[in-house]
Amino acid sequence: MVSFSKRVLIAGTFIFLSGIAIAQGQKIEEGFDYRVLPVPQPVETKGKVEVIEFFWYGCPHCYDFEPELSAWVKRQPKDVAFRRVPVAFRDDFLPHSQLFYALEAMGKGDSLNEKVMYAMHKENKRLLTENEIADRVASQGIDRNSFLATYRSFAVVSKARAAKQLTEAYRIDGVPTIVMQGKYVTSPSIAGSKAKAIALMDCLEEKIRKDKYK
Repeated sequence: MVSFSKRVLIAGTFIFLSGIAIAQGQKIEEGFDYRVLPVPQPVETKGKVEVIEFFWYGCPHCYDFEPELSAWVKRQPKDVAFRRVPVAFRDDFLPHSQLFYALEAMGKGDSLNEKVMYAMHKENKRLLTENEIADRVASQGIDRNSFLATYRSFAVVSKARAAKQLTEAYRIDGVPTIVMQGKYVTSPSIAGSKAKAIALMDCLEEKIRKDKYK
């Protein structure tokens, strides 16, 4: 496999007109490696590079992309604001969105999100019912009743519904999808590989800084 580990070099201000040369002489081009939303969405944090991963716990491609994405997040400077948004393309997947926000509310997201994905992809757990979800979370040492109270809370249910609306606003039709600064959209499938998607994220990050976080 061709290595894309070297950081993208930006040549000139108008980088999207001719594409950007990256490792092994390949180029990044609008319409091929990424797309621009026709209606940009507002960012939550001003003066930073906003990066959103739209994902679904049950998506095998999200699970496969997780190691590379997590490594990318860990090496980012303080001006990069990263967050995940769970996607429920069907109503019966909404429990997974509630699970995500419940774990986040309890301060357990960072430690348990990967374990939830492992259970689904390596242990064939569907985790689609409240009881299944609560049992799994309890097996990780979290009080079952406390979790259920959080899972059923108005705040968590509202966030799960808002995530569904955000998915529609960003026109997300597949996961994992990365959106940067509310307008630049890419993914391993769009870019052609996980490595090229990461290289592209580095490239867009630098562009957003040069554009003063616009």
